[in-house]
Amino acid sequence: MGIKEFKLPDVGEGVAEGELVTWHVSPGDTVTEDQVVAEVETDKALVDVPSPYNGTVKELRAEEGEMVPVGDVIITFEVEGEGDEGTETEPETESDESEAAEEPEEETPPAETESPSGRVFAPPSVRRLARELGVDLSGVEGSGPSGRVTETDVRTAAEGSGDGDESGSTGPRNVSFSGKSAVSKAGDSGDGQAAESSGSAGGPKAAGREKTLAAPATRRIAEEEGVDIDDVPATEERDGEPFVTEADVRQYAEVQRAAQTADARSLAAEEGAGEAGEAAESTAEAVEPEAESVDAAGDRVPYKGVRKAIGDQMQRSKYTAPHVTHHDEVDVTELVELRGEYKPLAAERDVNLTYMPFVTKAVVAALKQFPYMNAQLDEENEEIVLRDEYNVGVATATDAGLLVPVVHDADGKGLLELARETNELVEKARSRKISPAEMQGGTFTITNVGVIGGEYATPIINYPEVGILALGEIKEKPRVVDGDIVPRKVLTLSLSFDHRVVDGAIAARFTNKVKEYLSNPKLLLLE
Repeated sequence: MGIKEFKLPDVGEGVAEGELVTWHVSPGDTVTEDQVVAEVETDKALVDVPSPYNGTVKELRAEEGEMVPVGDVIITFEVEGEGDEGTETEPETESDESEAAEEPEEETPPAETESPSGRVFAPPSVRRLARELGVDLSGVEGSGPSGRVTETDVRTAAEGSGDGDESGSTGPRNVSFSGKSAVSKAGDSGDGQAAESSGSAGGPKAAGREKTLAAPATRRIAEEEGVDIDDVPATEERDGEPFVTEADVRQYAEVQRAAQTADARSLAAEEGAGEAGEAAESTAEAVEPEAESVDAAGDRVPYKGVRKAIGDQMQRSKYTAPHVTHHDEVDVTELVELRGEYKPLAAERDVNLTYMPFVTKAVVAALKQFPYMNAQLDEENEEIVLRDEYNVGVATATDAGLLVPVVHDADGKGLLELARETNELVEKARSRKISPAEMQGGTFTITNVGVIGGEYATPIINYPEVGILALGEIKEKPRVVDGDIVPRKVLTLSLSFDHRVVDGAIAARFTNKVKEYLSNPKLLLLE
């Protein structure tokens, strides 16, 4: 029986520390590899920390609520068949390798090696595969829990080196504690099966396998969650077969529950809401905030983590970019009718169609005609950079504060694709499972104040972008049409812009173009 120390991993996104929010284990508990032992909050997201070993918890080295620097030991394990080696182990000998080969794959604790770039986590079978394929593990970025290197990572690195790809991978990857990888373009997960399962209004797509590898503890969790483990998309492989982890099961179950809730809400809205209800419906239901905080009057709430990161960003933006806000109204009666016509058709394809994809398409079409609204100011080089990509952020209220998932390459997506991707990103933001890469690279942001009944706002720019558009509530108001006063559906718009880059005349013309598309939404079909 040997002692293994586990340090708070570095997620590679500039995070120096994290708050240990919750322990899911206690000293003396038996744990399995990939079992979630703690939750840690950084200034970017709330992440699960899985155990890299099969063993017994010996000691918890951090208290709940404590800020822990990356690299500090947070927990120790007693592991069967290991010498008392602390955090370091020597490279495997041939005898070690043969002993590990005789053990069942699920029971093999991952081995560690030390490389110049830092610690490399990999089980013996993966290290053997790396030697066979001539892959240096120190150059492989792990996609498994806590950055563990999997067989898929090694094979990908081998294929990459064979075709001249020096990076040893098929694309950019952002590794999180939970072992999920995400690339810089939202929606392209690098794992087709996992991408399909990330959730839509109609629920995650089941894998439908006949055979699934998983640890006994993972199978128990699947039973508790009421899901068929053969339907859970796997993020790892063992000996060429899908290997489902506890994180996979929990994510699949969570998405199923979210989809069922969305379906129930949609059904209730359709049964109980008439035309007046549609008019009062939020401009983008997908960004509806969660319930009010449970914090009570008189409490002192720590200003840290995501909340502080949001505050720092808002302060930087407000004191860097001179803000000006332009307000206007637009008659969206035809948009309300068109969306009402398309919504049941979208539902047949398991997509909850909100107003947000219509607004996104209108904004992108206007940005193409007014490139200074899709720009950034490079202060160091004294240049205005006119961006040639259209990555639209969608401000989302969560229980931790405002997060901004980014729909990348929005100009190349249709209404249903925009709706599906926006819904998925918003749900991931609310559940705090969104990766930093999915909140980066935005060129313009849309926020919705109408969801809580607001009309006008002065939104703060998501710096270094130069513009942000706030949507008010769609309300029925009197308008003059062909000389008659008639009730019409009216949406308020509030555009904040960086006056160093954008003049008031450009902002007004940009808003007018957005209004043109929203008042005559059939024009969007030509975009």
